[in-house]
Amino acid sequence: MSSSKHRMPFGAESLSDGSLRFRLWAPAADQVVLRLFNGDDEQDLGMNSAGDGWFELATASARPGMRYAFRIAGEHVEGQQTLPDPASRFQPADVHGPSEIIEPNDFRWPDGEPWRGRPWEEAVCYELHLGTFSPEGTFAGAAKRLDQLADLGVTVVELMPVAAFPGQRNWGYDGVLPFAPDASYGRPEALKALVQAAHDRGLMILLDVVYNHFGPEGNYLHLYAPRFFNAEHQTPWGAAINFDGPDSRTVRDFFIHNALYWLEEYRFDGLRLDAVHAIADGSEPDILTELADAVQNQFGPRRLVHLVLENDGNESRYLARRPNGMAYWYRAQWNDDFHHAAHVLMTGEDDGYYADYSEAPARHLARCLAEGFAYQGDPSPFRDGARRGEPSAGLPPSAFINLLQNHDQIGNRAFGERIATLAVPEALRALSAVMLLAPSPPLLFMGQEFMTETPFLFFCDFGDDLADSVTEGRRREFQRFERFADPQAREAIPDPNDPATFERCRLDWEALEGDPRHREWHHFHQELLQLRQREIVPRLAGVEPGQSRFEVVAPPVIQVQWRLGDGAVLTLTANLGDSDRRCDALPIPMPLNGEGGALYLEPTGLADALAERHLPPWAVAWHLASPALSPDLGHPQPVGKDSQTHEVTEP
Repeated sequence: MSSSKHRMPFGAESLSDGSLRFRLWAPAADQVVLRLFNGDDEQDLGMNSAGDGWFELATASARPGMRYAFRIAGEHVEGQQTLPDPASRFQPADVHGPSEIIEPNDFRWPDGEPWRGRPWEEAVCYELHLGTFSPEGTFAGAAKRLDQLADLGVTVVELMPVAAFPGQRNWGYDGVLPFAPDASYGRPEALKALVQAAHDRGLMILLDVVYNHFGPEGNYLHLYAPRFFNAEHQTPWGAAINFDGPDSRTVRDFFIHNALYWLEEYRFDGLRLDAVHAIADGSEPDILTELADAVQNQFGPRRLVHLVLENDGNESRYLARRPNGMAYWYRAQWNDDFHHAAHVLMTGEDDGYYADYSEAPARHLARCLAEGFAYQGDPSPFRDGARRGEPSAGLPPSAFINLLQNHDQIGNRAFGERIATLAVPEALRALSAVMLLAPSPPLLFMGQEFMTETPFLFFCDFGDDLADSVTEGRRREFQRFERFADPQAREAIPDPNDPATFERCRLDWEALEGDPRHREWHHFHQELLQLRQREIVPRLAGVEPGQSRFEVVAPPVIQVQWRLGDGAVLTLTANLGDSDRRCDALPIPMPLNGEGGALYLEPTGLADALAERHLPPWAVAWHLASPALSPDLGHPQPVGKDSQTHEVTEP
């Protein structure tokens, strides 16, 4: 059996002589005492100042399984504070309690050929929230469902954040101790067992991490390390994390080690970095670049490690490719543009950011399919005309993760409605077929494969002082919407702190087993993913950027064409509306029924309709053929490693 341990310059680390070294950065403190808890016994050990705000101590009195905390005092520290380790590996008594000493090598990984991961071209992503995915709401409970995901055709399991958060219920984006898996899901060993269980089934497993802010309860860094934050940059959550001010080197190292820790000690196959557009950093290189370089230097060619971004800024430079097609930094980005355009097509909604897609949703979707982003430096009406994004046509399809649902797009609605309750089945089948067979990696949110109607609401478990303000703030968010203008209407919005709100979000697996409608949806997704695996995935390696084009034939009819890595040509023709369309001048001729090339046709009888240049509502046709693409495709300039700005002309 083998072991994995990431050595860190802070926290509790075992030494070769059997002792443990404790190290804390507390530049505002004059004195730091290590408090050890051994059952009912407590022991205080003074820590030595090591300069530059560091305190450290090596002791033989501590051992794995014991709990510990730091008692901090100083002129600039209010009173004496006994606090958990910011680099704690485990918090058995929640974020306000003492930390537990964990020896990572106590978990034994199986011997044999080490898991190296899977190529990104094989990615079919499945996002899940551990607390609501299984009846148990634990790491072990999630492991029991992995066979179902593998049978479905999923290749990447993506966990919403697990870093320790206050209380027993949270989406995970309010974490305050980023090295500690939350105790409500289980112990660190159970999370490692989940990772191993995924690998045993040939599944990659990614972790969502939050490097743009700490949650509002349980973050004590401001008491003894105020320079962990930079008040010159403000975010929606207060002062920004200090990535570019005085003492930022220590802060940057903290998060870089966090990324390496999850990848090495837990053997995750990659990380999804949450909302990096909210990271304020004027450094060169910035933290995103330095972190990705550190990951590449650590693992190099011996493991396939995939870093993924959420970035509302559509900054394509972070997705730049090397001459061999591999990413310099980030493998892919969640493509919100694809989601928003698809959502408008399916629902007709145009509130908020959907206004950017309401005028020409089919064109926006087609551009996403062919070029990555819909907004590539174009003016955004939602942002009062400000330009958003950078050119992305010079990137391969693998750089963009397409989705119809995720935790945000469901949970940010007042009642957490799933798309299955908002769109007609015909529209949902059509857009699902577009997403699942396009060259870009698709992402499903837990339960989407059987079109669950279980809501995914915003929930949390804050202390009394914060709970009421969070509940009121949640309801106040929606007062600008006409249906919630009345205060009584806002009162109907579920209370995030009510345990019943959380319970309503538990995925209803019995619906899949007991309702034929849900089984039919599951079969639909499974068949399309099998088709993707059989016909599309083997042709994705070596896809060259810029080998695609799109046409809006007669809104909402689109055609999109890609040259795949083996030279085959994949063509999508779709009517993404609820009315019949005649298309007498389809730019790309469709093979007649019986002539071959048809990969997927929906609805029944579409082949004959295509022969007559007729498209029924919500029609989707995929064709795969060998002819070379037309010579007028053009070759967009690849997104370069050193490009920091992009000139964009008016569309």
